[in-house]
Amino acid sequence: MAVRIRLMRMGKIRNPQYRIVVADARTKRDGRAIEFIGLYHPKEEPSLIEVNSERVQHWLSVGAQPSESVRALLSKTGDWQKFKGLPAPEPLKVAPARADRRALYEAEAQAAAGVASAAETKPAKKAAAKKTEPASKAEPASKAEPAAKAEEPAAAEQAEEQAGAGAGETA
Repeated sequence: MAVRIRLMRMGKIRNPQYRIVVADARTKRDGRAIEFIGLYHPKEEPSLIEVNSERVQHWLSVGAQPSESVRALLSKTGDWQKFKGLPAPEPLKVAPARADRRALYEAEAQAAAGVASAAETKPAKKAAAKKTEPASKAEPASKAEPAAKAEEPAAAEQAEEQAGAGAGETA
């Protein structure tokens, strides 16, 4: 039985993720596998390559033939050179460790609370200034009508008083 080490496609459309598997050469690409020995995620930055080196060495020693793509991956991890007795390649680029989400959230919350307390004093003044400007613009129009109505009777009363005072003075 011819055994191959090859990639089994997983993942979604336009987001391929592969498993490195040992399978019979006659099976379909995504068919039944004998053993899963690694992962390959090409879309991540940097690409994720995880290989169980011990199992790869076992399968290579018993005659399993890697496909060209798997051979390239094994060359990057150093497993192919180890099998062939060649010098090891330079180490793989590794993604930086992710920060703890909870710690990031708490730091952002504290920063936002500090900004919010400072922001509460300044925007309140700005908001009050903005409220007074439209109110002052709105008030003359709204107060002008009642004020004008209030001034008309007041003006009429003043005119009567002046007329009455003027009539009293002449009489």
